[in-house]
Amino acid sequence: MDNRITQLFNIEYPIIQAGMVWNSGWRLASAVSNAGGLGLIGAGSMYPDVLREHIQKCKKATDKPFGVNVPMLYPNIEEIMQIIVEEGVEIVFTSAGNPKTWTSFLQEKGIKVVHVVSSVKFAVKSELAGVDAVVAEGFEAGGHNGREETTTLTLIPMVKEKVKIPVIAAGGIATGRGMLAALVLGADGVQIGSRFVASDEASSHINFKEEVVKAQDGDTYLTLKELAPARLIKNQFFNELQELYKQKPTVEQVREKLGRGRAKKGMFEGDLDNGELEIGQIAGLIHEIKPAAEIVKEIVNEFDEVKASFC
Repeated sequence: MDNRITQLFNIEYPIIQAGMVWNSGWRLASAVSNAGGLGLIGAGSMYPDVLREHIQKCKKATDKPFGVNVPMLYPNIEEIMQIIVEEGVEIVFTSAGNPKTWTSFLQEKGIKVVHVVSSVKFAVKSELAGVDAVVAEGFEAGGHNGREETTTLTLIPMVKEKVKIPVIAAGGIATGRGMLAALVLGADGVQIGSRFVASDEASSHINFKEEVVKAQDGDTYLTLKELAPARLIKNQFFNELQELYKQKPTVEQVREKLGRGRAKKGMFEGDLDNGELEIGQIAGLIHEIKPAAEIVKEIVNEFDEVKASFC
């Protein structure tokens, strides 16, 4: 597949593995890159020294392009960006912040910059900030999400209508059919998160991976909108949160209930009752844990088969 995204990143397939907290370390990123996609290390759950270690290990595990996803709300953002430059990372995906802040700094170092958005307005602002591409992420996506609640089906063509830079679709994509649909809507590539959570190489706990496989339609819900909207699997913590909402809590009370380390407890440590279990609606189509390379191959094969049936 040769298009603007494969050319931009020098990869075989326009498939990007999302940089997901507690899921996407060097093992997953290198596995996806070796399979022809673009693997991303998720810096959002890493201290600076841990990120440096993951970058170094990823460089040893693959000679293919890979990148780092950086939520710009990160408290050690300056140190993170310096490590990225020092370690020679060539691709950075930024999210949860103003793309103007770091884009020129990174591009001056020869780094390609992609910003994650959930609305047309922020896609346009990202293009004006000079980013090389945008990820347009719909409401179906797992983890932290946009407040607009715009679905992927509507967001992609609307963003494509307003920007000239490459558009990567995200949210609700886990199969070749989903990838083809996104490209038909105008996307130049896809970013896939939830499907790669259920991979052998994902750094998340096996309990969480198995919970993702068991998830069905309606088992996830977007909540915590007062803080940072997150799509979660419904569990004991989620139910307690809903009970709290019935009392019309203050933002501080919601923040106190969330506490610290809730996502780590759920996804990385495997506490399925008290942890925050972030996953997308597409989990209902994920039925098996398997190697990342097999996932990439399945997506590409299905994409080719379905595309051929329409030609």
